[in-house]
Amino acid sequence: MMGRRGSSWCRWWVALLVLAVAADAVGCTSVSYDDRSLVIDGQRRIILSGSIHYPRSTPEMWPDLIKKAKEGGLDAIETYIFWNGHEPHRRQYNFEGNYDVVRFFKEIQNAGMYAILRIGPYICAEWNYGGLPAWLRDIPGMQFRLHNEPFENEMETFTTLIVNKMKDSKMFAEQGGPIILAQIENEYGNIMGKLNNNQSASEYIHWCADMANKQNVGVPWIMCQQDDDVPHNVVNTCNGFYCHDWFPNRTGIPKIWTENWTGWFKAWDKPDFHRSAEDIAFAYHGGTNFGRTSGGPYITTSYDYDAPLDEYGNLRQPKYGHLKELHSVLKSMEKTLVHGEYFDTNYGDNITVTKYTLDSSSACFINNRFDDKDVNVTLDGATHLLPAWSVSILPDCKTVAFNSAKIKTQTSVMVKKPNTAEQEQESLKWSWMPENLSPFMTDEKGNFRKNELLEQIVTSTDQSDYLWYRTSLNHKGEGSYKLYVNTTGHELYAFVNGKLIGKNHSADGDFVFQLESPVKLHDGKNYISLLSATVGLKNYGPSFEKMPTGIVGGPVKLIDSNGTAIDLSNSSWSYKVAHYFSSMLSCLLTLLAGLASEYRQIHLDKPGYKWNGNNGTIPINRPFTWYKATFEAPSGEDAVVVDLLGLNKGVAWVNGNNLGRYWPSYTAAEMAGCHRCDYRGAFQAEGDGTRCLTGCGEPSQRYYHVPRSFLAAGEPNTLLLFEEAGGDSSGVALRTVVPGAVCTSGEAGDAVTLSCGGGHAVSSVDVASFGVGRGRCGAYEGGCESKAAYEAFTAACVGKESCTVEITGAFAGAGCLSGVLTVQATC
Repeated sequence: MMGRRGSSWCRWWVALLVLAVAADAVGCTSVSYDDRSLVIDGQRRIILSGSIHYPRSTPEMWPDLIKKAKEGGLDAIETYIFWNGHEPHRRQYNFEGNYDVVRFFKEIQNAGMYAILRIGPYICAEWNYGGLPAWLRDIPGMQFRLHNEPFENEMETFTTLIVNKMKDSKMFAEQGGPIILAQIENEYGNIMGKLNNNQSASEYIHWCADMANKQNVGVPWIMCQQDDDVPHNVVNTCNGFYCHDWFPNRTGIPKIWTENWTGWFKAWDKPDFHRSAEDIAFAYHGGTNFGRTSGGPYITTSYDYDAPLDEYGNLRQPKYGHLKELHSVLKSMEKTLVHGEYFDTNYGDNITVTKYTLDSSSACFINNRFDDKDVNVTLDGATHLLPAWSVSILPDCKTVAFNSAKIKTQTSVMVKKPNTAEQEQESLKWSWMPENLSPFMTDEKGNFRKNELLEQIVTSTDQSDYLWYRTSLNHKGEGSYKLYVNTTGHELYAFVNGKLIGKNHSADGDFVFQLESPVKLHDGKNYISLLSATVGLKNYGPSFEKMPTGIVGGPVKLIDSNGTAIDLSNSSWSYKVAHYFSSMLSCLLTLLAGLASEYRQIHLDKPGYKWNGNNGTIPINRPFTWYKATFEAPSGEDAVVVDLLGLNKGVAWVNGNNLGRYWPSYTAAEMAGCHRCDYRGAFQAEGDGTRCLTGCGEPSQRYYHVPRSFLAAGEPNTLLLFEEAGGDSSGVALRTVVPGAVCTSGEAGDAVTLSCGGGHAVSSVDVASFGVGRGRCGAYEGGCESKAAYEAFTAACVGKESCTVEITGAFAGAGCLSGVLTVQATC
């Protein structure tokens, strides 16, 4: 029977990420919308877009990423704007390097694509503090993301700055530029009801819309996840794994899907999440959280996100190719989809057909929402088999051109290979230097004192991961105690009289933890120094900016064997963060760090630093130690990573470029989803329904991206490591990311392709069998070996970067039953 018009789960295929097409015109482009789609220069268009976040890659990577996105069938690139990256200090701006956002949009324009400018400026994005600068907290009367003058003044100032930069470079569509949509705020509707100030929240979100529209950018403004209390002058949109049941808040505007999450972000204590290609997704490139940009807390440096382009920019197959096929099919139906009449027909529980008709043409979507059984659906006299949890697309309502569960693209397995640079030594030669902790081992020479334990972000303005809390007490005679510290930080190190006596970190996502360590006090003055460390600031949730960090409030106690406590919480605590006095310059300087090495900028490897042990003993498991080695850039153009297995926790630099935090000693948790993978059913990133996880029980992140632009060819490159917790540098090595195995499958009549890509050739064909029943690409087992297929693929593929072979009935000879042929090759 006929369902209500506009209700089908199938139509998420054509709602899509409504975001842009190729911008060929030199002159201005008009952008509007109606209830069916965006309207570009008077024409309704299906717009396919993917996200590439410019600071999570490098300018040298941008053209290739954008090119691959276009070749994959995308029309547009969307990106957030990263406020705290562009304005790290109030009115001090950064638009250089990978923050050169105008250059990024020009690269999009040069590729003939459209762009979506997602200003926010709150962005979430698993980015430190959700993109908001920590210095906002220093402004009197500041309330984040509520109706108040201090916040709105700063937000409008930054929004206007970005808009004017784009206008000055003629980046908006009406100026002939690529930008066809702009976004203000982000996912505010998710938290409005939890802010305990509904009136202020409502006034704020309407102020956001009015402020944005006053910018006169000439393109529509959108708001993501704003389903209630939607301002009349913006288009609300959907973010999520699925948006089939979501509809705009009013008539006359199109259904826009701004984020379809390809997988999930990774945390230090979690395995890798994978969303199967069969389930379809659209975020295009995740990238890397360089420096201190990862949020969370506890978001890893890698932001791979299981996207069609992996962290390094390689094609993730089959996801990339499967989406490319989908994009092509949808584009072939564009006119019918945006102009045709459409109706749903229910074929019983969980089976729906959506049919579009325009004049004499038609297009159909058949949807099977069962997650446990395949079904046959008869449409216009023809019967079509639909696998469970899949959609079939029939551009003419007769022939299936695409089924979401049937993968025709090859699978590629990327591997890390040793550095093959000429004259590269088997292992790196290290020198080392201790971190100078002595200035912090007493409570003297601080900037100021307080009789309280301060909140870390307020005190440090997030200029460093580290904050020292230092105090002292006089003790009569010797005494044995237990030092007890309650903290809302992420890590804590405790020193008494210059000696490290204990350390601990938050576990299981509970960012309140305790450190308890035995300590002996001597007669006289004793010094207690506590080093609190953050691992990315919270980036999401109602009033997330109020989540405390550091040892704020404590308590900090010394407890004797009888349980009697000396409470130090309100002692005189010394801090050395906000400013420091330089006797050399005789002036007050802004402090940018919490450790002595940060003041000295050791990561820049300036002349004059005293490094130890080029040919001597290199310390192992020594906390607060710097390591230095030089290496030659790996040959070729493949992506480069550094393998930090054996280290504990710290930060890595190459030639002064911050690769980000490392923590390979943190093992990913065992979760049920690590032991099963089935695309069928709704994807979940949390709870009992998680599946298709990898890396359980392994280092949460072992490999760290070293962009080629960080390296110098033909001369020594410097790798610097600050090992905070104590590790072993002997196993550190440079690797290149290359294709290992490539696999494909098909039946008689199919022409299948194997491609190593990147200038790599097939070196051998390893499997050519019917009925392979076990394993995965790179480790297939079982099946009936086909000599004919093996010989055909070997002849066509070995020594070539790419090859295409038609599967024939003759391959099934020699006792093999015809069916699905699986081929595996090594690059």
